Order: sequence, then C-alpha cells, then structure tokens
Amino acid sequence: MPMFKSILIANRGEIAARIAQTAKKMGIYCVAVFSKYDQGAFHVKSCDQAIEINDYLNGAKIIEAAICTKVEAIHPGYGFLSENADFASAVQNAGLIFIGPPVTAIETMGSKVKARRLMEITGVPVVPGYNGKKQDYETLYNSALKIGFPVLIKPSAGGGGRGLQIVQRPQDLEIAIQTAKREAREFFNDSTLIIEKYLNNPRHIEIQIFADQFGNFVHFVERDCSIQRRNQKVLEESPAPLLSKAIRDELSEVAKSCVRATGYFGAGTVEFLLTSNKFYFIEMNTRIQVEHPVTEMIYGEDLVEWQFQVAAGFELPLLQEDLSHSGHAIEARLYAEDATNSFLPTFGKVERFSFPNSDVFAGTVRIDRSLKDGERISTQYDPLIAKIIVWGDDRDTATRRLARVLKDVDVGGVTTNLQFLRRISENKSYILGKVDTGFINRHYKKLCFEPKKPRTEALILATLAYMLRLGCENEKQTQKTNDIFSPWGSASGWSMFFKNFHVLNFLYQSSKVTYEVIVYFEISGFTILIEDTSIFAKGFFNDEGRIVVNFQERLIEGMVHFSENKVVVDVFGQIFTFILDEQTEKKYSDIVGVETKFIAPMPGRIVKKFVKVGDRVVSGDPLIILEAMKMEHTITATCEGIIAEVFYNQLDIVDEGALLLTMDYV
Repeated sequence: MPMFKSILIANRGEIAARIAQTAKKMGIYCVAVFSKYDQGAFHVKSCDQAIEINDYLNGAKIIEAAICTKVEAIHPGYGFLSENADFASAVQNAGLIFIGPPVTAIETMGSKVKARRLMEITGVPVVPGYNGKKQDYETLYNSALKIGFPVLIKPSAGGGGRGLQIVQRPQDLEIAIQTAKREAREFFNDSTLIIEKYLNNPRHIEIQIFADQFGNFVHFVERDCSIQRRNQKVLEESPAPLLSKAIRDELSEVAKSCVRATGYFGAGTVEFLLTSNKFYFIEMNTRIQVEHPVTEMIYGEDLVEWQFQVAAGFELPLLQEDLSHSGHAIEARLYAEDATNSFLPTFGKVERFSFPNSDVFAGTVRIDRSLKDGERISTQYDPLIAKIIVWGDDRDTATRRLARVLKDVDVGGVTTNLQFLRRISENKSYILGKVDTGFINRHYKKLCFEPKKPRTEALILATLAYMLRLGCENEKQTQKTNDIFSPWGSASGWSMFFKNFHVLNFLYQSSKVTYEVIVYFEISGFTILIEDTSIFAKGFFNDEGRIVVNFQERLIEGMVHFSENKVVVDVFGQIFTFILDEQTEKKYSDIVGVETKFIAPMPGRIVKKFVKVGDRVVSGDPLIILEAMKMEHTITATCEGIIAEVFYNQLDIVDEGALLLTMDYV
C-alpha cells in the first residue's frame, strides 16, 4: 500500500501544527479544521487548506469536511476525538483511514473501566478501586467509603486530568461526584466514573509503545510526568530520574503485555503510578501524547511519521534491537495562567512570543508553539502557548540548559507560568531528580511567590522604557512640523523656563503599593528619583526589542511590555507587574481583600449556582462554579454570612472582574 497523499487533521493548536510539519516533510497535503474562535489561528496557517466547523467534537462535520476535500486519512491528534471509538469507526465506514489504533483497542483501552478489568485479568497490578456498571450516587458513595479516604474520582472515558476530583472527606463526595459527572459528560460525552484509592504523592511514569499491523511492536524508555498541577502535567522528562533498572524492565514488560492483550497497532502510552518500588497500572492512552517530543529528542525519531507509516500499512521503521537512545530530554509546558492565583487561566492577546536563537543551541532546543504573535488566548480551549523541549548529554546538562532557555523566553500581553517554570528549573530538589506528584504543593511557596517589593532595577527599566516610547511617539509628531528648526517642534524635552519632568506612579501588583517615580530630562539621558534616591540613566531598545539600560556603571538588559495601563518587566529572570495609573491604588482597594464581595477571577460560564438571596453560609461553603477553558473553579464563602445579592444566573457568561454576589456578615 502506498503512503497516502493527503490528510485532514481533526485537532487544533500545537499538535495540529506539529502533525502538519511532519506531513509536509513527507509531501502529504494537509487540511485543517477550525471553529469560529480559531479563524486565522496558527494551526490553520500551518496547513494547505482549512475548513470551518462549529465544534472540534462534531465528528460528523469533520468527516464531511474530509470527504469534501477528498483526503485519504484523518489524524485525530490528542484530546477531542482521538480516543473516541465511535468516531474512529465512522471514519473507517466513510472509506477513510483513521491514523490511530484499531477500533477494538480504543474500545478496550480508551475506557478506564475496561482497561482496569483487562489488566486485572492479565495479572497487572491496578490501584484499588471501584469500576462497576452501577453509577447511582449511593453505589459510588458506598464504594468510596469501602475504599477509604482520600479517594480519586475520574471519568472512565477521560484523559489529560479532565474531570478528576480528589476527595478527602465523606461530606465532600456529593459535590465531587456531581462535578466529575458533569465534566465527563461535557468533555467526553460519557458520564461513567471510576473511584480509586488516592495514592499519596506517587511518581507518574509512562511507557511509549508502538506496534504495526504485522505483529511487530516496540517500547521506548520511560517518561517521568510527575510534576503536575490540577492533575495535569507541567514538566516531563525522559529517561525518568532515580529509577532502578529492575523497575524499568518490569514496567516495559507490562507495557508489552498491554499490546499483546489488545491486538494493538499505532502509537500508545501505558501509564503507571509508582510508590517506593511498587507500581500500579492506571490507564492506557490510545494516541500520541502531549509529551512525545522528549522521546523523539533522545531517540532522534519522528513518532508522527511512524504513525503515518503504520496507518498506511507499512512495517515499523525500526525493531526493538535497532532502537537506541542517548542523553536526556525535558519538556516544559508554557501556559497562559497565573501560578500565584491557583493556576487560573488568563486571557488576552499574545502580543509577543520570542525564544532563543535555535542556531545557538544547535538542535538541542525545540519549541512546539500553539499560536503566533498577535493571536488571542480563547476561553474555549486549553491555554497552552508552547512546549519548550531541551536535550542534553545527561540530566544535569539538560536541566541547566532548560534553566538557561527559560530565561531567554519572552511572552508579552498575557500572564503566563514562565516565572513558575524558571523556578522549577532552578529548584534544588528538581535538579536532584526528587520529583513526584506532590512536588508543586510541597514547594508551592518557593515556586509561586511574588516578591513583596520590586527591585529598583525593575522600576528603572519600566521608567526608561516608558520614556523612550514617549520619545518615539513625540518624534513622530515633530516630523510633521514644517519648520525643522523650531524649538516648539523639538522632542528633546528641553524647556525654556523650568526643568522638564514627568511624574509616574507605578502600582506594584503584588503588594498594591504605589511607587512614585520622578523623571527629569537631561541632555544625554534622564535623572530618575525613586524613594529619595537620585539615579542618572540612559538606555535604548536593541534589535531584538529588549531594553538596554546604563546606570551607575552597570549595563542591564531586560524586557518591558505595555498592555493598556499594565507594565510587565522581565529582568534577572524575575517578572514584575505594575499598573501605571495614579488612580489604580483606589480602584484596587475597592475589590481586593473585601470578604463580602465575590468577584469573577476569570471570564467564563456559570455552570452551577449553589445559593440564593437570604441563604446562610459558613466559611468554605461553595457559592458558584465558574467554567472556562474546560476548567472549573469553585468560588467559596470566606466567612459566615447571609447572601445579600446574586447578580447572575446559571449558564450566564461573565467577564473577569464581574461582581457575582455579595454577602452580609453575621
């Protein structure tokens, strides 16, 4: 069978662009699909043709687009329909090739319930739990009591941490089950749940496997995906640090048994939880994984190309004895989210995304980006901006390279987890390989803090950047004058009767303290007065858009981004956010820290409202569940009181900062 000449990519973002990259390299014509939120998106520009659909979960519409464009195959990427057996079957029934495993394997392993049962039959250890057909509340409740707390509730058809609920106490079960069912139904169209014993801070280890349609299969060395927030991975690496050869070999054998038991072919990942020297099977993902680049980096193979070859009916490019890996690779996921605010997603236009010159790192750094400069982060989808992957001869080299690369990454326009990633890369425990799923919680204060006071250098960079921008704007205005010698058309800041100066008020977002900065124009620079300290400084923007400032015989380089009245300074690997507005201190005090007013921390949809006017609540009671970017955030009471006003109804759409409800103290 020859290689197919055209494909449709039933996905979006970085994975769609990633698939298109390999397809083009192989001479395969690519068709993208996009929703109304993704017009002009990066993945659309990465393909040869694009078809608008109303929803990435609309399998019928996607197949219709494939038939209309006369492609031969559909690649589902990951998420969305990638592990949907009905979709895979419908693709094949339409006479198209599904670039993925056989439908029977998806039905078995794509369902956590069926996968658990199969592993139990084959003797593979699984986490103690309930995976029965009875899904009524009483059965689930009693099963949780029998298993013992804490328990983990998760969708049977799920993946990527969606819908997972960790429950510590029996009284929290009802809301957790309701939430898990609702998310499972919305994200996967299947509300079936399983309940497992929640293991305390295990390691999350996975094995990449590949099989062809002739019975050949291989496994790759394991990946460690333990560093997670909200049950979703943030950093992944391969090989796993501090893993014994005995455990490594045993995990590989279990992964092989999964392939044998299901008649599998294509790409897949078998996932385990590891506590001390004991491991448990948790699931098998019947698709390519988000973290597949770390495997590609240490093997020098293109796993998407392998997918194409297997789907087209070719044998595996390499057999087990031919596979060899070298060095160590790490992937960091750059998200639009606020690590200091419970990792809530952030929104807006990514005005700039720059990363290190690839020539400098000679193939040891790879950036898989999800969007281009000027593109907006949508509330509808995952807030991933890019994956930053590094390779080193060993883990020590890889961790140092990651830290160096992250310092050179620059994102403007939205709040990201960049600072958080930088701190992980420099964390002593991380450098030593001491990682597990409790890593972030354990080191949260060190990873997610904001300095109480900004560095003076940050204020100087913010001030100089503002003045240089102002000078550029004034220069444009003076160029419009007819008299080039007129002093009134000068942008030098010279004043006839008094020394020209500006007063700038920078509200430091972390502490809500305003710093007054007075800037005096000088012949060759500026005199800056900060907290009664006078500093002479001059600066310029270099070719890369970074500001270079010279003061006190020091040369400092950093990035300064302006977005409306927000000023973000990135210097010395530290990010500082200011509000440039003399009225900001008053505006912030109106809403920050006031316990009786509850503000929407992000734009989204109200999926659940627990209270009405007159209800009495105590601290910790749930008030409203807000959903955005397929993530739910529960707003709870901060003290005892009576609900005074409720401004929105269930299913209403609200903006960030919207006043949701008020409460009177009791």
